[in-house]
Amino acid sequence: MDVTKFVVEGRDEAKLYGDSSAYRGRLSNRIHNLRKKLGIATKPRAKYSNRLVTAEDIGQNHEYVHLLLLTSERAWAHAMSMKELHSADTKGITGSTRSHIISRLHKSTIYANNLFQLLSNKSTTNANDVDILEARAYAASLAGAMEFEKQSWEACVKSYSEARIIYTALSKVTKTDIFKDLLSDPVDPSIRYGAYKMGMPRTLAIPVIARKNFPSDPNLASQVEELDPNCLKDETTTTKVDHVESGDAPKTITWRSRTVDLEDAAIATALGSVKSASVKLSEVLSSDTMKSPKDRGSAYDDILIASQDVVDATKHAIDELVSEGVGQSDKRMQSLLVTRTAVSYDMIGWRIGRNRVMVGQQDGILDYVQSFPSKKGSKKSSKDEPTGRKLAKLREKVVLYDAILQSVESIKELPGVAADSTLQEELGAKYSYFQALKCLTIARSHAVLSNPKSALALLSRATEKCTSANSQLSLSMDTMTTTSPPNLIVTPSESQNLLTYLQSELQRHRALVEIFNLTSTSSKPGNENTHQKPLVESLNEYPANGVVDLKNLVTYPPKMEVVPVKPLFFDAAWNYIDYPGRAVEKPIERTDVEEETKETESQPPQQQQQKKGWFGFGR
Repeated sequence: MDVTKFVVEGRDEAKLYGDSSAYRGRLSNRIHNLRKKLGIATKPRAKYSNRLVTAEDIGQNHEYVHLLLLTSERAWAHAMSMKELHSADTKGITGSTRSHIISRLHKSTIYANNLFQLLSNKSTTNANDVDILEARAYAASLAGAMEFEKQSWEACVKSYSEARIIYTALSKVTKTDIFKDLLSDPVDPSIRYGAYKMGMPRTLAIPVIARKNFPSDPNLASQVEELDPNCLKDETTTTKVDHVESGDAPKTITWRSRTVDLEDAAIATALGSVKSASVKLSEVLSSDTMKSPKDRGSAYDDILIASQDVVDATKHAIDELVSEGVGQSDKRMQSLLVTRTAVSYDMIGWRIGRNRVMVGQQDGILDYVQSFPSKKGSKKSSKDEPTGRKLAKLREKVVLYDAILQSVESIKELPGVAADSTLQEELGAKYSYFQALKCLTIARSHAVLSNPKSALALLSRATEKCTSANSQLSLSMDTMTTTSPPNLIVTPSESQNLLTYLQSELQRHRALVEIFNLTSTSSKPGNENTHQKPLVESLNEYPANGVVDLKNLVTYPPKMEVVPVKPLFFDAAWNYIDYPGRAVEKPIERTDVEEETKETESQPPQQQQQKKGWFGFGR
């Protein structure tokens, strides 16, 4: 019957309208159309009769389930529209408005509980256990919203805890994100706020609070455990990834030799997930199955998601303290700010690590073409590949290096980083290291195009950058083991390897440029000045070797060449110009009519007799 999907899709559609009031109006239209479709609509000018939905109706047509859901949602939308209307009030929602909101939520809860009671009759409604649990969780979430407005925090936490456990169990079975969206808003924030109002410690995780406040109903517990056997158990009895919330979650976090306590359970839980994802990533990267750079880069997805969750949890904790009026000088706020900088730094570091493994082995220093294998398992060597394909692969690496450089720059904007001069120097050294790699890649593209001079200039620039980076990275505070996945940490051995390689490439390209200059300036006998332009055509160019060939001033004897000219336009009647070679037509003999006409025209016109005075009388 998809109770939850029907509700979530309707609320998502309401966000497109902009407010709950428009959503409420649309729900009224849908209810009217559905009642007409089911044949229970009130006729015009007839007295309204409240016809209750029965289990037999649902068994015959599941549209009656949608009718109850739409009616419940309309009451909920009415309450939300009033909250939005009075959200800007300085004194909050009080008096009759608050009572009206509670009344609408109570009405919505009545319809939801009615649906749950009807679906419990499986034999008549043909509903399964999932449908019944979805209806119960929906009713519990509405009851929690009503108790939240009543400020009955214990009842609110119990109702939302029931909804959370059911939605968590359903998410393990259906593998959809609908239930996770409901948990993120409004279930989990309401549980956290209600627990705070009840005086519970902030170190308690939301799953622990939900398990403690779950109803002691054996039938409900058995139904939920059929979907997820571990949903009501302690975290110590579950898998290694799941039990980070109870015992393995870190209690402190260290940032630049400063250690702070983690008082928020959500942050500690998320950090435990990052730790587990890091261990999993190390195992995946060390296996022989992950050889493609793109596959190795995709292995970072889990740890990037977990790192983003830590950043979001830290930001949420800071926002809660700000809403409570806690100042920046408070110890809790200081700890959270340090935590936020640390977790943001780690998240950007994992993002850089993904790009580093995608450019190839050793940050793309060696095997710069073979690190991008051809499609369909082609066994051709890199020499057989066309130039365009080689340049395309090098261009992809340059894009990855640009992303790394942007990430390093974004670290400097984190709170507290600008005041740390030592960290600024380390970031500058790492920036120079990746700049050297970018220059090396661009130099290789010029080498592919047989342009050794530009390649030599870029290699010289890369060597300068790497030399300055190597001197600073040897004093870095970063520590990295051989088994840890690549991230922002650049070890002195890595920078030294790059410097050694750049120095060897620099010497090789110097030799190539010298050979190129010797072969280009040496002239062959009998072929002097064959391919050289005369001096008069290259006056704006300075000679590379400083010598001017005075024997090749102009081209003599001159050759027929195309020169640019201005187009000419003649203001003349071309039809009246007699061109040579055109045949002259014979004149046509004149006819008698034409002769007569000419004679008539030649005769002078006779003067007409002028009339004098009135009626011919002279004056």
